[in-house]
Amino acid sequence: MTTIDNFDWAGKKALIRVDFNVPLNNDFQVTDDTRIRAALPTVKAILNQGGSVVLMSHLGRPKNGPEEKFSLYHLVQPLSQLLETEVKFGGDCIGDNALESSENLKSGEVLLLENLRFYKEEKAGDLAFAQKLAKHGDIYVNDAFGTAHRAHASTAVIAEYFSGNKCFGYVMAGELQSVQKLMNEAEKPTTAIIGGAKVSSKIGIIENLLPKADHIIIGGGMSYTFAKAQGGKIGNSLCEDDFLDTAKEVLKKAKEQGVEIHLPVDSINADSFSNDANRALTDAMNIPDGWMGMDIGPKTIENYKQCIMNSKTILWNGPMGVFEFENFSKGTEEAALAVAASTKNGAYSLVGGGDSVAAVNKFKLANDVSYVSTGGGALLELIEGKELPGVKAIMS
Repeated sequence: MTTIDNFDWAGKKALIRVDFNVPLNNDFQVTDDTRIRAALPTVKAILNQGGSVVLMSHLGRPKNGPEEKFSLYHLVQPLSQLLETEVKFGGDCIGDNALESSENLKSGEVLLLENLRFYKEEKAGDLAFAQKLAKHGDIYVNDAFGTAHRAHASTAVIAEYFSGNKCFGYVMAGELQSVQKLMNEAEKPTTAIIGGAKVSSKIGIIENLLPKADHIIIGGGMSYTFAKAQGGKIGNSLCEDDFLDTAKEVLKKAKEQGVEIHLPVDSINADSFSNDANRALTDAMNIPDGWMGMDIGPKTIENYKQCIMNSKTILWNGPMGVFEFENFSKGTEEAALAVAASTKNGAYSLVGGGDSVAAVNKFKLANDVSYVSTGGGALLELIEGKELPGVKAIMS
């Protein structure tokens, strides 16, 4: 794997695709700078060797060209503070002014280009657009794992113009190594904690993990599809009726392969989708009409904790309940604490997916697990065994 450590950066200009798709409030202030902080080691390593850096990213989903709320200009000040150096702003990503700014960049300086998705050519993977972007640097660095599953101009196509001068940054390298460790070097017993709303979005990852895992813990809204598939009564709980047969098939395959699927035995239910709703604890297979499952119950928590604590390798993707509501967050919090405790005891833990990352951050446990992935869809596709365009572009 070629990384920035394979290059001498003195006098070189790095064109780095970063993932600065961060949330902003109504005053255009960054409310979560996790992705920006993740890119800092790559940027600083190049600057410390005497290189200069041109950063490019997308932000949000602009529809028709430039929009104030999606301008990367809003990131200049917080990025400057984090890097402890002035960050220049390109004002565009392919225009003459932007190109002039990158051409005049001196050793140790940083330039941030404007939002790539202000141009439709970015998502279209346009060759001419990629070629214009390529003029900004001597060496191309892909450090945007969150977009590695997209064949966009800046994530995959651009690499064609940097033959022999392309590599991964530390974020990308770390992500690929963490998944490699999970899928091919896992110490047993291996446990995958899979939660979230829908079976449909997680079926690929579950099926690909069956040959690797010893235990698969199911939580969140998707668990009620499994409950109904087994003949349970789930009231008004979230359910994908189109995936009942799929759920049955997963249980069948798991049994054939000796993988233990752990499903909720009790459920915390609500009479409406609200933090202030009335609550009731029932058997997970017998939720009354008019009630919906919102979190795993205390017996399930204990079962899951015991499994997690006995594991040597852990993947966590998806919450156990509606953890955004305080009254229905206990299952997710207890799972997070168990993963952290197991990690402290020597287990390797990989946490990935937006909600899981939000959960470990909410419960202030991000530093207590082995690796927190910056990618949602990209991580899932990699674990599903798919080839990511952004990875292939550097490897080939």
